[in-house]
Amino acid sequence: MDYRVLWKDENEAVKERYYLAMDRISQITRESTVEEPYRSYFIKTAEFIQMISEVKSLVDADAWNSQSLEELKLWNERLYEDVLPSHYETSYANPSYADRQLGVEFGPKLSFLYEEIRGQIPFAMESRLTEMTILDELFIEIYNLFEGQLPQASSVQETLYWFTSDYADLTVTYRIRENFDPSLSFAKDIILERDLNDLRYLYAFGEYISDEELKIAGFMNRLPQETIDKMADTYTEGYRKGFEVMGRDLSKKKTVAIHYELGYERMIRKAIENFRQMGLETILYRRAVWSIDRNPNRKRGFYGTSPNKQYEYDHRYDNALYMKKAFTERKLAVLKVAYEEYKKLAAQYAGPAVIETFGEPGFDPVNKPECFALNEKQEKLSLTYSNDAAQVVNQYIPGEETSFTIIAFPKPSIGPDFEAIFQETIRINTLDYEVYKTIQQAIIDRLDEADHVVITGKGENHTNLTVKLHPLADRERETNFENCVADVNIPLGEVFTSPVLTGTNGVLEVSSVYIGDIQFKNLHMEFKDGRVAEYSCENFDDPAQGKALIKQVIMKNHDSLPLGEFAIGTNTTAYAMAEKFGILDRLPILIVEKMGPHFAVGDTCYSWAEDAPMYNPDGKEVIARDNEVSILRKEDVSQAYFNCHTDITIPYRELDEIYGVSLSGEKLPIIRDGRFVVPGTELLNKEL
Repeated sequence: MDYRVLWKDENEAVKERYYLAMDRISQITRESTVEEPYRSYFIKTAEFIQMISEVKSLVDADAWNSQSLEELKLWNERLYEDVLPSHYETSYANPSYADRQLGVEFGPKLSFLYEEIRGQIPFAMESRLTEMTILDELFIEIYNLFEGQLPQASSVQETLYWFTSDYADLTVTYRIRENFDPSLSFAKDIILERDLNDLRYLYAFGEYISDEELKIAGFMNRLPQETIDKMADTYTEGYRKGFEVMGRDLSKKKTVAIHYELGYERMIRKAIENFRQMGLETILYRRAVWSIDRNPNRKRGFYGTSPNKQYEYDHRYDNALYMKKAFTERKLAVLKVAYEEYKKLAAQYAGPAVIETFGEPGFDPVNKPECFALNEKQEKLSLTYSNDAAQVVNQYIPGEETSFTIIAFPKPSIGPDFEAIFQETIRINTLDYEVYKTIQQAIIDRLDEADHVVITGKGENHTNLTVKLHPLADRERETNFENCVADVNIPLGEVFTSPVLTGTNGVLEVSSVYIGDIQFKNLHMEFKDGRVAEYSCENFDDPAQGKALIKQVIMKNHDSLPLGEFAIGTNTTAYAMAEKFGILDRLPILIVEKMGPHFAVGDTCYSWAEDAPMYNPDGKEVIARDNEVSILRKEDVSQAYFNCHTDITIPYRELDEIYGVSLSGEKLPIIRDGRFVVPGTELLNKEL
């Protein structure tokens, strides 16, 4: 549906307010009622708002899509130039620059305001006049505080706080609706209706479009339809198989949400067709725009390449500006009302289908003292809210009724071998299901003889970790490890379990691992009775900064986390590709986790669905679905979950051995000197 039509009535209701605000903002650029250096900030921001108004006019007149490719590139550059690395050091979006120019009391707060106002870019593209209007009115309100004399810093903070809190009914509620309502078809309409050979379509999304998006879209257009079909079919069939292997009824569901990075629209178009044949309508919503809706460690929805990862990193904890108990209670109340309003749509939701990308160089973040950061009290509030929100979500979308799938493809930034790596990735994503099922079952059969498993590193890797397994009452009917082939996690190639925490002890090390956009260097973690007891990395000269980064990104601000998963990856084909092209440090955890043993801190793989039976292809029930923490759900659900699950993999080349130990003390070798030794697994070693 044309969004100009969808929002017509709502836009008419706020149109007068919008034009009044724009008239006032135009006056700001000519006034001198605010003293320097604040006047320069308000003029710069007012000029940006006026530029967005130009974009809105072009969209309203249907003139945006008629512009040439070069004109659209220039517009895209204008909209994002001040946050690009080449301009960021003198941008008010940079809290450090804002602090230097505007002072510690006002700089970070006004940087936050500028960042929120930048959300008008997608709002203009989607004709969402209400959101644009309230941001313009907020800007004027803050400007008024500075007229004549400087306000109290507390006045500025209170104004921003009450704006965020008061408009939660709009921002949070719409975010919930976006997650489940297929009639919000802004992106889907672009994908299905535009000529994808005409790359101008990319600029219709309202995201930053880099050379990466243009190159990948151009590359996709050159692929034969057979290849596109193969990519999409693998992706959507994995989704269907996820429901099948989990014994869940897909026929009860009506919608699926696709999350992806722009450039893959030709594949997405085919995937939409495939999902429709399954009886599912696709939902495509944008990555979160408002700070109140953002997750600092994850992007959900569709999005373009980040214009500047440091810029996003600097604003990851902007919610510290308004995070307090009253606010979290307010947000949770709005969340509950929103889910109740859209409960029918939520009940129809089958789960996400995710496409990841990889290949960008590692990002080394700079921790800036001027940026907002959660204090200890706020961290606890945030965690409490996350737990409470997860319970609300599970009430309306029970975990045992949904599934997901995730697949990854390279980006051109991976280097000159991009096209060869892309073809190899397709091959990896389509390895023989039956072959790996049989091989992995041989590994599982040996592991099921063990009381615990020992993992050791070699060379500079000092991993020495003992993982305790659940006792099996009946090995003919029960197993500890799930036989994971090509369904929810693509590519295939792992066996995994939820360990017993008591008795799980030791050291985990890995020289390099990507968690999201961040490459951790020489990551070191220590476990005591299955809980993280100590951790460090070498990303910074200052060990304290490294520890802080781990706490933020891996620990998700928890003081400790349990070991929720232990797995052994079997995809030596992926490992061979990584070695051949020298891209091991550029691969996503989705692929890397299949290339050695991996360990996940946080919740188990079965969180919120532990009571739903899970069976392997051989008919045995996977009984290791709980641990000593998750079982607490039966007494106090708030103590059972952490709402995170972060994988860390030791690659084969850093691995000495993996072996089980039976109750009688017998050694049961799985991997020795980085090679599989279980009878029936010989094929895996051909790639090593």
